[in-house]
Amino acid sequence: MSLELKGITKSFGSLVANDGIDLAVGDGEIHAILGENGAGKSTLMNIVYGLLSPDSGTISVDGKLLEIKSPSDALAAGIGMVHQHFMLVPVFTVAENIVLGHEKSNRLGLLELETARIEIERVSKEFNFDVDPDAIVETLPVGIQQRVEIIRALIYDAKVLILDEPTAVLTPQETDELLRNMKKLRDKGTSIVFITHKLREVQEAADKITVIRRGKVVGTALPTATQEELASLMVGRPISLEVEKGPAKFGAPILKVSKLNVFDTTGRRLVKDVSFEVKAGEILAVAGVQGNGQSELAEALIGLQHHVTGEIFLDGTHIKPGGVREALRAGMAFVPESRELDGLIASFTIAENLILDLHDLPPFAKGISLDPKIVADQAEIRVKEFDVRAQSVQDHASSLSGGNKQKVVLARELSRPVKILVASQPTRGLDVGSIEFVHERIIAERDSGRAVLLFSTELDEVVSLADRIAVMFSGEIIAIVPADTSREKLGLLMAGINNENAKSA
Repeated sequence: MSLELKGITKSFGSLVANDGIDLAVGDGEIHAILGENGAGKSTLMNIVYGLLSPDSGTISVDGKLLEIKSPSDALAAGIGMVHQHFMLVPVFTVAENIVLGHEKSNRLGLLELETARIEIERVSKEFNFDVDPDAIVETLPVGIQQRVEIIRALIYDAKVLILDEPTAVLTPQETDELLRNMKKLRDKGTSIVFITHKLREVQEAADKITVIRRGKVVGTALPTATQEELASLMVGRPISLEVEKGPAKFGAPILKVSKLNVFDTTGRRLVKDVSFEVKAGEILAVAGVQGNGQSELAEALIGLQHHVTGEIFLDGTHIKPGGVREALRAGMAFVPESRELDGLIASFTIAENLILDLHDLPPFAKGISLDPKIVADQAEIRVKEFDVRAQSVQDHASSLSGGNKQKVVLARELSRPVKILVASQPTRGLDVGSIEFVHERIIAERDSGRAVLLFSTELDEVVSLADRIAVMFSGEIIAIVPADTSREKLGLLMAGINNENAKSA
């Protein structure tokens, strides 16, 4: 079944998320929509699936114009969608999730599930999905939950399947399995729209590639295009994807963590007896599928988690739970997971954001008052050094792009005496050009003799930057391995499978 979009436009206030987009997906084709976060990819597909209404433009299936006002309309037209964040009820079984919204009762008034079980087993067998219809969804690994979403779309006869960032929460092995299954679906006649920002996966699976930048289609390509060519289309300028990094020159341990535990407010343990150290001149990367305790560990180190046991020492200084100021003053720089929520104050100026951690110290403060001239002068220096693109340091942080917001965070954190940089998902949501800049700064910190602790769910980023890799699974560091460890071994570790070849290094 073919899908054609013409002139799709969608605005949210002054933001034009989709600007006159034309797209044609052929029958039995894997068509990749490539673009950075915020480019408008998900907005476009939410329009196709009926979750949003376009301001203008048309949608056609097999040459027939459609008016899609809801997901029910999309499903009736043969369009299914697997969302980046799964739409499953965790406490329901697979079969109960499949029939949700299509419930039928038997003569006794009980929910009729047998037909769903038969269909689940049929599709599972056809695509080697190995999904138990009676399994409770919350007990299933993330990769299997994704298969449940795909099965649901296929059972309801989806001929066009939209996959929105489908590999974001998968291990490398689960990603490879998904790409194989996408090809099986294509070979059986299903058209697939594959939304992603990962170049390697596009090259491996796509038949055709459409690149979207800032809400517009900026080009199409075949999977034979190089990653550099695709990246240049995404960003609009030549990009080097190679991370240049010389040999590490390790110094003394800077950060020592011993038997660290983090609990939520109910007493559930999210980080379990974690111990490690990071040396001067080293990048230790913490890898793992999202949701395995990495966020809580990073926050515990800077003092943002309060229910913590264990010991944290930064160059001999004991960092106590809740001691954010102490951690910063002891020499820790912290790039939080969300620059919007935790890294910046949107209503403050760029200059004000650059002194959030130093506003009470000379030369910025005189008694209880700030010196606005010194604040502005220092901001000009940092904006230039970190290549922040803004008209004025008096602009509000909310006016900046994602990449420039991250540069402001880095400029603030790295413009004071620092012994270790703790960076949590530092390139999430950035365009390829901004990623290039962030990687260069991280390497520069390491080469200047500082320690770096990098938290990233992007395996390519981990492998490119790390000197050693710590893998987290279910709140534990299950191994610390050399940077040249194979992707296959790392993938097994990320799935919780340890073996004698992946021992602590």
